[in-house]
Amino acid sequence: MLTIKAALSEASAIASDSARLDAELLLCHAIGKQRTYLYTWPEAALSDQQASYFNELIERRKLGEPIAHIIGQREFWSLPIKVNASTLIPRPATEALIEWLLTQSFPSNCELLDLGAGTGAIALALGYEKPAWQITGLDISPAAVALAQENALNLQIKNCTFQVSNWFSAIQHRRYDLIISNPPYIDAKDPHLLQGDVRFEPLSALVAEENGLADLRCIINDSIEHLNNEATLILEHGYNQAGEVRNMLLATGFSDVGSGMDLDGHERFSFGRWRANTHER
Repeated sequence: MLTIKAALSEASAIASDSARLDAELLLCHAIGKQRTYLYTWPEAALSDQQASYFNELIERRKLGEPIAHIIGQREFWSLPIKVNASTLIPRPATEALIEWLLTQSFPSNCELLDLGAGTGAIALALGYEKPAWQITGLDISPAAVALAQENALNLQIKNCTFQVSNWFSAIQHRRYDLIISNPPYIDAKDPHLLQGDVRFEPLSALVAEENGLADLRCIINDSIEHLNNEATLILEHGYNQAGEVRNMLLATGFSDVGSGMDLDGHERFSFGRWRANTHER
């Protein structure tokens, strides 16, 4: 008979920095309970089916498969976001961008564009916080768009729509009050691509040319045709790319350019304001 307490000892078999948490999340998934149950009923016994399933999950984690892929979900901004191998797993670092954005002033009926929406996590978090906003999420992957649509339906967030698009290709003549993007920004030679969860994520959502700056440059250059006057562009980027992204924003004509930090104190997103009346289109 395998008890909850004994099952959690399986954490020692997982080679990760969060072995105990991993084991708890996998056990909760296997038995269909919340984490508080594990501490309230440590001597409760698992059924044979639950124990077998839990052991299967542990073996998958030992091979390095991300927890989010194993259980099919990652919490982001307190929302349960369904995930799969078609797109990136939402990162806690991106929540810092959401926190900063919610301190800023935007129109009450803001029209927002999320480029490279993936699971829809950013769009859905903002749609949840700002129900009067109208939010469009674009992604080049049909599988990612289907996943984002499913997340919107499951969360009953009705002010977010998602469609397939190669960056701005599907919205040629639309303009927005706010454009936000977490594009590919990793250099193809970065050794981190061989480590951790990114080994199981699509390279197309991670890697960009020009030492990781190509897609950031493309978005900055093309965004000015899709921004209203006084609109804002916000870009997530690598921990060491803030200076280069700020320079690109300034060179393109953005003002009020700056960067924001993640929870680890790294500059992980940059922003600028587009004043259309000071530029010829």
